[in-house]
Amino acid sequence: MRGRNEEPIRRARRLRANQTEAETVLWNRIRNRQIDGYKFARQVPIGHYIRDFVCRESRMVIEVDGGQHAESAADALRDRYLASEGYRVLRFWNNDVLRNIEGVLITIQLELRG
Repeated sequence: MRGRNEEPIRRARRLRANQTEAETVLWNRIRNRQIDGYKFARQVPIGHYIRDFVCRESRMVIEVDGGQHAESAADALRDRYLASEGYRVLRFWNNDVLRNIEGVLITIQLELRG
């Protein structure tokens, strides 16, 4: 009998403890059902990947990325996998979250209602 793989859970816990500033800012605005009652979780394992934020009921993934992710082939591969699993992926740059959090929240809200 096979048990669950604990490694993704350990990695997710480490990432939760070491969030970026942008991730912390966004988390503080989407946690506790602050956007239209939708529940988000942070650093969630999905398959082999750990996503920054996930709303399971709407099948939405939110990623907050730095410049190293510009035109990333690895990100495109992950996005295709998530789409095949029924998830929509929203990506925001760290600078957008830090400088325009209200615009980011409106975009998320519109996508949730979409």
